[in-house]
Amino acid sequence: MTHLRRELQRFKAQMEVAEVGEIARRYFAMNSFDGILTILGVLVGNYLAGVREPRVVITTGMTTSVSMAISGLWGAYMTESAERQRSLDELEDQTLTDLTYSRLGRASRLAVVVVALVDGLAPLLASMVVLSPFFVSGLWGEVVWSYYLAVGVAMLGLFALGAFLGSISRQSLILAGLKMVVAGVASLVVGYFLEGAIHR
Repeated sequence: MTHLRRELQRFKAQMEVAEVGEIARRYFAMNSFDGILTILGVLVGNYLAGVREPRVVITTGMTTSVSMAISGLWGAYMTESAERQRSLDELEDQTLTDLTYSRLGRASRLAVVVVALVDGLAPLLASMVVLSPFFVSGLWGEVVWSYYLAVGVAMLGLFALGAFLGSISRQSLILAGLKMVVAGVASLVVGYFLEGAIHR
């Protein structure tokens, strides 16, 4: 237990050195938001297309979510790695020191992995939460209720995400949450009219 505590303390110290907290929060919020809105679009498309088979909704939702996760993880890893390497190179030029195996160098490499994981997993987890009613759709028979519940879960998720951001910026939690919900409603409305225009 002592060894685990020591490793956790070292991990926390490296995260502080690399200033990961703020970046990870930003990636988590931004990509969770993207994940929820993307799945809302998938739900609207499936619903208006007459899809009433939970397995089809789950499959389309999960493939979309996994694609977002891979895109986020890979993109964040490449971007963050390049940015941190550039900063490290500039610091090495200024100090005339090889920082590859220094505390800062190790912290920077660990930060890249952490940020990439947050960026990739945030939309995937958010999407899976929204899709969760379809995994137990047999409980209420009609799959249409899964659509309604999934939209409700998405709106709650958006509100919680907005409240989280509101707490960080010290704004009204309710107002910040409602701003996020408005984005979700806008996504539903646009998706509805877009789908209608395509099938007109």
